[in-house]
Amino acid sequence: MTPRQRYFETVLFGNPDRIPLSPGGPRESTLVRWYEEGLDRERSWFEQLLEAVGIDPTTPIHPPGVGCGASLRMIPEFEEKILEHRDGHYILSDWMGAVVEIADRYDASYIRSAKDFVTRKWYKFPVETRDDWEAMKTRYDPDTPERYAADFDERLAGLNDPDRDEFLAVGMNGPFWQLREWCGFEGLCTLFMDDTAFVHEMVDFWTEFVAEVLSRVCSRAPVDRILISEDMAYKAHSMISPAMTREFILPAYRRWIQIAARSGCRVFDVDSDGHVGELIPCWIDAGINLCDPIEVAAGNDIVEFRRTFGRRMAYTGGIDKRAIAKGGKVIEEEVRRVVPPLLEGGGFIPGCDHGVPPDISWPNFIHYTQLLATLCGWL
Repeated sequence: MTPRQRYFETVLFGNPDRIPLSPGGPRESTLVRWYEEGLDRERSWFEQLLEAVGIDPTTPIHPPGVGCGASLRMIPEFEEKILEHRDGHYILSDWMGAVVEIADRYDASYIRSAKDFVTRKWYKFPVETRDDWEAMKTRYDPDTPERYAADFDERLAGLNDPDRDEFLAVGMNGPFWQLREWCGFEGLCTLFMDDTAFVHEMVDFWTEFVAEVLSRVCSRAPVDRILISEDMAYKAHSMISPAMTREFILPAYRRWIQIAARSGCRVFDVDSDGHVGELIPCWIDAGINLCDPIEVAAGNDIVEFRRTFGRRMAYTGGIDKRAIAKGGKVIEEEVRRVVPPLLEGGGFIPGCDHGVPPDISWPNFIHYTQLLATLCGWL
């Protein structure tokens, strides 16, 4: 069974020959610790992990991913500017048009992508008025030539074989995530109460922009998975109510899922931090069939979720990062608590319930991965 076939058989409740091995990925600060503990900087950390666990590092574990050749980012981006440097912190205007404060030991690339656990302070967001919104919309034109790779048609034309090895995923920000980037969290929550028409307008715009770009990808090649990034939950509850989620968010999901499904896509994934228990029923109604990372510290109990929602939802993640950090019997008990009952029903790829933090040592990560590899059929 190829890695791509194995992935589908696992998350779609089929009959995989073994379960994909996806223990989780380290942050940059985690790698710094692991290098100090003996990890070779010149080699892939994952290959070294496989060797340490007892698996041939040349074994094909994951399907080779291929980019879709289309970007959903704003074009053009805002010019990054350092506005002030004080008390060991930079205040800068970032590529998204927000004004943010960050410690000067980091550079602006930490704003552009989630490379590590970085505390930021936000001062201003780019959409505060209707005029701001009209200007922002011009940066999301689906016809902008720079939005598509020079080989856009060629790269996707080679992916029409249903038995291909390459894995084609398309990721997009969900409406809540995207509007939060435009308006800021407090600003967006205020709009949900004071100007719902404006929220609907922005959501509708984002829905149709993503739909147009996604349609261009899906018309050229069958997509394997769509991944919606939608961090919208706190430790105990969602950031907006399930009723508001159904009104404002689900229409976008349904639109995108319909487009992707017509191309043959079968996996529709939402990634949200925080407690997602009250959101899962909403996602199921929208057609979402996979979610992650199922953070234990936020009160998520993946075993209980399986009892409640059955085969209507598959999961990746769900292993408490705090238990991995403690190692020994603590992680052994956590793995026994979660993995066997979920694997018994299918639809589960076990892994760390978020990015692997630097309090997890390299030896403890190896031990934890050995436990997963044994239960998943790799050892």
